[in-house]
Amino acid sequence: MNAQQLQTQQTLIVRQRIRMMVNQYEVHAAGPDGSEAGMLAFAQQKRMAFKEQVTLYTDDTKQQPVLGFKARKVMDLGSAYDVTDPSGAAIGLFRKDFKRSLLRSTWIVEQPGLPPATGQERSQLVAILRRFAEGLSWLPYHFDFVFEGGQPAFSVVKKWGLRDKYVVTIHEPRLDRRMVIAMAVGLDALQGR
Repeated sequence: MNAQQLQTQQTLIVRQRIRMMVNQYEVHAAGPDGSEAGMLAFAQQKRMAFKEQVTLYTDDTKQQPVLGFKARKVMDLGSAYDVTDPSGAAIGLFRKDFKRSLLRSTWIVEQPGLPPATGQERSQLVAILRRFAEGLSWLPYHFDFVFEGGQPAFSVVKKWGLRDKYVVTIHEPRLDRRMVIAMAVGLDALQGR
């Protein structure tokens, strides 16, 4: 799928594949009925890496990169993650607001030309349960990203199931879908840190 077609997508489905030593993710377009309507990107993240770096490709052959994100610092709880295109040009960044995340995970997405969008777990109760009740990390979580003033940007909703599956709904047409994809994959890959 080319960049123009990608930019027209309003709903995406992100699915995690279960593998021994790596996290793998598939990003699909969503069909009108909510089913997966073609792979847009594939990502693989090594577990326990000192400096997070994830590259997303057009498919699982990993021949053609689409985008990537990389931590600015090693093992920094509040590190920013730069999102780049295949040539290394900056698309934007996302970062965890560590202080606000102590009780309710909070992420900030920054894309040039748009105000920052802040995403926070929708349910305070689920956020607290996931933090303080060992073994409940499987609970689904929902993030709503909004611009200053409350205008919706996008949302990421984790669905129940054996494998992690997320439905991503994009409300702001000017958002670069590559930024949204990076943040959606980052939520799963980085949420427990």
